[in-house]
Amino acid sequence: MKMVRKAAGAFVAVAVAMLAMAHSASAQAGFGAPKPWQMNFQEPATPVMAEVVSFHNFLTVLITLISLFVLGLLLYIIWRFNAKANPVPSKNSHNTMLEVVWTVIPITILVIMAIPSFRLLYKADVVPDAAKVREWYGINVAGTIDIKAIGNQWFWSYEYPNERIKFDAFCGVGPIEGACFSQDATPKRPRLLATTESVVVPVNALVRLLTVGQDVIHAWAMPAFGVKIDAVPGRTNHAWFVATREGTYFGQCSELCGQGHGYMPITVEVVSQQRYQQWLTSKRAEMAVKNGTQFAAN
Repeated sequence: MKMVRKAAGAFVAVAVAMLAMAHSASAQAGFGAPKPWQMNFQEPATPVMAEVVSFHNFLTVLITLISLFVLGLLLYIIWRFNAKANPVPSKNSHNTMLEVVWTVIPITILVIMAIPSFRLLYKADVVPDAAKVREWYGINVAGTIDIKAIGNQWFWSYEYPNERIKFDAFCGVGPIEGACFSQDATPKRPRLLATTESVVVPVNALVRLLTVGQDVIHAWAMPAFGVKIDAVPGRTNHAWFVATREGTYFGQCSELCGQGHGYMPITVEVVSQQRYQQWLTSKRAEMAVKNGTQFAAN
């Protein structure tokens, strides 16, 4: 019996420690980029990701309690019904009430898990309008922006269709070397995550993201936004996000796409409306010069 109690106590201590470490890692991880030894999600920068983290924490507690309950039952049965303590085994083959209980309770738990899960899946999957975002999260959307992300081997191309802006974002595999492999990495330009160009969006703007693959299947993934969407050749997929915190965020291609798969990072800068307008002006001028140069060359 002492061994059973010690085993149960040790399991509970480990479970509590793991929950505490997960919470601590989430609180200390910062936001925008992964951290060494990080055990949890990055800090959420969108309302959808905040819901994902909240739902994850709820499930972690629920699953831990269920695991402890099952462990307790197993340990009790080992102690109560071993051959020494129970020399004459019971001949009961079933218990109707017990069977009803262990059927109804799991179904109830699954329903409790399914309702918020389906609600969250719907919000993440359906691209809303500004009114729906306000209804869901109480956020007054600061405009709507369409961005097309095109996956190539092994870099991303971006287009702002309404602004007539397009550019390529390379890591270390492509025409521009060094952005990913610099040994002088900084938090703002981490090694293997920084890109030569950043996607720039204003804070609290509704960004409608379109993804397509140019050659093979890629995936545009941004952990802090709760976005992961495939970029498939010949097919346009849709995702969305509203970033509520200014900062620089990093993601990666999350679909095995060949030799350079590990060198397809994503950088998104969330800035104020004023800085976004300045960036648009600068990019338009850059595009005008580029188009003029191409026209002159032709």
